[in-house]
Amino acid sequence: MPQASAAVSRRLIVALSGASGAIIGIRLLQILALSSLETHLIISPAAMQTIAAETDWNVASLEKLASVVHPHRDVGASIASGSFQTMGMVIAPCSVKTLSSIAYGITDDLTARAADVCLKEGRPVIAVYREAPLHIGHLRALTQFAEMGGIVFPPVPAFYARPTSIDVMVDQIVGRILDRLGMDNTLVNRWTGHHSDSQ
Repeated sequence: MPQASAAVSRRLIVALSGASGAIIGIRLLQILALSSLETHLIISPAAMQTIAAETDWNVASLEKLASVVHPHRDVGASIASGSFQTMGMVIAPCSVKTLSSIAYGITDDLTARAADVCLKEGRPVIAVYREAPLHIGHLRALTQFAEMGGIVFPPVPAFYARPTSIDVMVDQIVGRILDRLGMDNTLVNRWTGHHSDSQ
């Protein structure tokens, strides 16, 4: 009987869309670059603008963190097919447009197509959704996405950890994303219960 390859479970798709919070996707890629994962990266044109506006990174340097880089419009890429096995996908950050495209099956770019493929194959798709406040259209798209099996993951700071900088907050969020994928990490300042000196 043919044996399943362990390598297929060590591939992860990472996409950056144009929402604010590019540093979350960048930090995720930095951490994954230290692992044995094969990462497949998509950066949308809007994400390129956000990266330039919000960070000191350039796209060329960011692409070097990934194993494979796919053009945003290449719907013929390997990750556009369900036969190309991965452990799932993280969209960080995820814009309203990207989330809505996935939720309603508008797969006219590679991010939406790859996410649609992962969902139909029962693989996790984590959308680090960056928008607030939310109107009813957002909520309906988020509900549709969740009903399809998507994971809505707003980048909510863990204030109980008393973060001392944006970097610490970002690490906590990235660590929780890795937790959701079942990947051990030391980025998360984990809650151990409320301890009081009084008896």
